[in-house]
Amino acid sequence: MTQPNNIQPVKITGKITGKNSAASSGEQPAARPRLPEWMKVRMPGGPKYLELQQLMGRQRLHTVCQEARCPNIGECWERGTATFMILGDICTRRCHYCAVTTGRPVGLDLQEPERLAETVQTMGLKYCVITSVNRDDLPDGGAFIFAACIKKVHEKVPGCRVEVLIPDFAGSWLALEKVIDARPEVLNHNIESTRRVFPRVRPKGDYQLSLDLLAEAKRIDPSMVTKSGIIVGMGETTEDLLVTMSDLRQVDCDLLTIGQYLRPSLKHIAIDRFYTPAEFEELRVAGEEMGFRHVASGPLVRSSYHADEQHDAAAANVAAG
Repeated sequence: MTQPNNIQPVKITGKITGKNSAASSGEQPAARPRLPEWMKVRMPGGPKYLELQQLMGRQRLHTVCQEARCPNIGECWERGTATFMILGDICTRRCHYCAVTTGRPVGLDLQEPERLAETVQTMGLKYCVITSVNRDDLPDGGAFIFAACIKKVHEKVPGCRVEVLIPDFAGSWLALEKVIDARPEVLNHNIESTRRVFPRVRPKGDYQLSLDLLAEAKRIDPSMVTKSGIIVGMGETTEDLLVTMSDLRQVDCDLLTIGQYLRPSLKHIAIDRFYTPAEFEELRVAGEEMGFRHVASGPLVRSSYHADEQHDAAAANVAAG
């Protein structure tokens, strides 16, 4: 594995301690902690939101905005942006922080790429984000549908950039290559948590496999822009986070998002603690010092939140030298 040469050691300032968390003290976290002011958002319901809601219904498309109960759905849909979720709305894995329904998927919609591209065209998008549920029931994990979606969007909407947020395809590099060959502008695979916490929150995933996938993407196409995301507040320490950020740089990951975990229901893992905006800023600075081309870090940041702006900012940073 080739490692980037621009990784710089980052000093831990001690300002982001995480030592008051329930997980650190051994206490049981409150079932429903009150949201701090910086986590509160307006309820969706504007005209653009309602228009997109109807459009998704007509085209029988799913969005991760709805399925994962994203707090930014009102803002993003009012901007005319959405993250499409392909391969159905039932996931074959059960991550303990995720709101997407777990079960046995039925069938495969081969017309989905066409309808998705038509919707992108109708919305007039210049940047499109496509993700999916895990489909461990399919031989290639659904990679060929990802590839078809990328190609159809580029065909119907020339100039529209496509970012894909992919699962780990159970370690199939042939599946990964199929997606990369379709030429997305950004390939995202979220590591989600730290090495220590990962097995507890993603029992069917594999921390090292996620790193290996990002490394393999660069091996297949060294020019591919890679991206990953971490959600915080599930029991990790600052040291854990910095190690994971460093692990991502070791596989030459270009872009990073860091956001606050929000518990979808009482059946999901409890929130360990809320990070403050100042703590998110420290993580952003630490990431940039490590050599990420761009770091989006904030309480409401999600992997596809303002993804177009992050891509543009990263490109501007590269152009600036």
